[in-house]
Amino acid sequence: MTFGKYIREHREALKAEDRRFSVRQVAQRIGVEPAYLSKIERGDVAPPSEAKIRALAEELGEDPDVLLAMAGKVSSDLQAIIRKRPQLFADLIRQLKS
Repeated sequence: MTFGKYIREHREALKAEDRRFSVRQVAQRIGVEPAYLSKIERGDVAPPSEAKIRALAEELGEDPDVLLAMAGKVSSDLQAIIRKRPQLFADLIRQLKS
């Protein structure tokens, strides 16, 4: 599932029970234009910045690391940890793959 589709499905599920989860209202609360959020959900534009993804995760009650990963990003705190010991984390991730 793509990042945008995932966001849209979760936002729409919340909207079914609470009108505050319309595209317009969610966009306003996370600080983007409604048209931009709609384009993200449709996959017309790349996922937003880490800060906006974190705001979206909080708004939708989702794990920010999961949303960042779906967007093809790694959080800045994890990047700093990986940079300190890149070979160790590369090996670890490859081992976890198998």
